[in-house]
Amino acid sequence: MTLKQTPLNATHRAMGAKMVDFGGWDMPVNYGSQIDEHHQVRNDCGMFDVSHMRVVDIKGKGVRDFLRHLLANNVDKLTLPGKALYSCMLLENGGVIDDLIAYFMTEEWFRIVVNAGTADKDIAWMKKQAVIHAPQLEIKDHPEFAMIAVQGPNARAKVWQVLPDTKAKTEALQAFQAADCGAHFIARTGYTGEDGFEIMLPAAQAETLWHALAKAGVKPIGLGARDTLRLEAGMNLYGQDMNESVSPLESGLAWTVDLNSARDFIGKAALLANPPKRKLVGLVLLDRGVLRGHQEVHCAHGTGEITSGSFSPTLEKSIALARVPKDVQIGDTVQVAIRDKMLAAKVVKYPFARNGKGLI
Repeated sequence: MTLKQTPLNATHRAMGAKMVDFGGWDMPVNYGSQIDEHHQVRNDCGMFDVSHMRVVDIKGKGVRDFLRHLLANNVDKLTLPGKALYSCMLLENGGVIDDLIAYFMTEEWFRIVVNAGTADKDIAWMKKQAVIHAPQLEIKDHPEFAMIAVQGPNARAKVWQVLPDTKAKTEALQAFQAADCGAHFIARTGYTGEDGFEIMLPAAQAETLWHALAKAGVKPIGLGARDTLRLEAGMNLYGQDMNESVSPLESGLAWTVDLNSARDFIGKAALLANPPKRKLVGLVLLDRGVLRGHQEVHCAHGTGEITSGSFSPTLEKSIALARVPKDVQIGDTVQVAIRDKMLAAKVVKYPFARNGKGLI
């Protein structure tokens, strides 16, 4: 199978990246030390090629009403142009098709950013629902866009150094707000638990921006550090921490599901009819070893499973997200089956680290 390539593929190789197959995409896992890259983002800033993510514009009259039906979170929260909302898009059975970010631009234009591995499925689902509920809408994806995330405490200053013309429009942005800056659509969002921007731009301009950022001292960061950063920040990864067979209420995402308003949405009836029996918790390993996905968790209330696990460079401990019986409590000690041993782990409230600091 031929792997898909982002516009920065040759650039990654020229910078010495180790490339891997990531959901059918040829992507950089690191450029040297994954641990150093992780600390670089926590303490200074780094840049990620996230051009495999897909940008989808939904335009036309009634787009807000359509998204009120399509998404589990409530787009009525979005009143300020550029404001963003994190949400799941659900099947009728309450399973998660994908998690995404929706940006409100005007009453006739919302921008959606979806995950790479589910993009085609997501867009097909959106179009199927639009045919039924809002045939007047135009749903257009933009594979011609690239996306570069610059993350870390010094990220915004570095972006303004390289793109000074965007500072006026982006300096006042709060978290989860975006500004349309002409060639650059800049959002104060990210997947690391640090401050920064995600920049959408024409693919033909991606290499120039990447090299300009590198010249300004922004180091490239691979998928390996991206995963440990997002895990420390307690951020879900689609396909691991949630999927089509799991409710968002059992995936630590109840805060993104609006069950209180009278608004109906796809999957709401199933969520109400099936109260959660499990929940997502954080684990810190007390014994020596490494927590990994799919390891079995044993506790007084039954068994569970680690969904994401790794060594935390910030805490210098092994950490995980795990789906466990709902009666498990913060502070409990559980046992994790690692190879042929049962190792002790403590149940903690995540996130584990954000804004440069450990929280556990």
